Amino acid sequence: MRINRFVASATGMSRRDADHVISEGRVLVNGRPPQLGQDITRDDAVTLDNAPLIIQNTLTILLNKPVGYVCSRDGQGSPTVYSLLPPKLHHLKTVGRLDKDSSGLLLLTNDGELTQRLTHPRFQKAKQYEVNLNQSLQPLHRQMISDIGLQLADGSSRLQLERLHDGNDTAWRVTMHEGRNRQIRRTFEALGYTVTKLHRTHFGPYRLDAIKSGQYTTLPGGD
Repeated sequence: MRINRFVASATGMSRRDADHVISEGRVLVNGRPPQLGQDITRDDAVTLDNAPLIIQNTLTILLNKPVGYVCSRDGQGSPTVYSLLPPKLHHLKTVGRLDKDSSGLLLLTNDGELTQRLTHPRFQKAKQYEVNLNQSLQPLHRQMISDIGLQLADGSSRLQLERLHDGNDTAWRVTMHEGRNRQIRRTFEALGYTVTKLHRTHFGPYRLDAIKSGQYTTLPGGD
C-alpha cells in the first residue's frame, strides 16, 4: 500500500491531506522520512508526529441530521451531531457538512479514501435536496439558476431544478455537483428568495430513504 493511502486509511484524513503531512516531514517509516510513493508492508512501523499509525477497519454511517444541530465537534452553544451518536462513533469525521438550519443525509466515516471520492471536485458527485422557498420561484429566475447560472462571490452557481409537486412553485428538488458553503441558500438569496427548508436526500450513491430524523444506520462494509 502506498504511504499516502496508508496514512489516509489510518487517520481518516483525505489522501491530499496525507500527502501534506508527509511532505511536512511529520510521517516516519521505521524512523525515517519516507520516499515519495513508497510502499508500506505489514512489517513497517509508521508514525505521525511520533504516534504509531494502525489501519482500523473502515466504518461509515448515514445519519438523518435534524435542524438545529451543527457538524463540528464544538457546537459553541449549539448541539452537535455527535450528541446523537454513541461514544464509540465519536471518532468518525463528517463527509462535508450541512449547516445548522439544514437537515437530512449526512455521512460520517473513518475512511479517508471514501471522503476523497465524495468531496474532491474532480469526482463531481451529485447531491440532491428538497428545498422550500418563502415565495413562488419566477420562471425567469428558474431559467437563470438552471440554464445560465448566477455569479456569486466565490464563482458561478448553476443548479438543476425540478418541482416537487405539480403547480407548486415554492417547493423544489435541487440537484448540484458542487458543495460550496451555503451555495443553495446564497443562490436563491441573490434573487430575493429565502430558503425556509433545505433537506438533503441523496449524496452520490447514498440515499436517505426511511431513516428517521436523528437516527443513523451503518452502511454495508462497516462493523
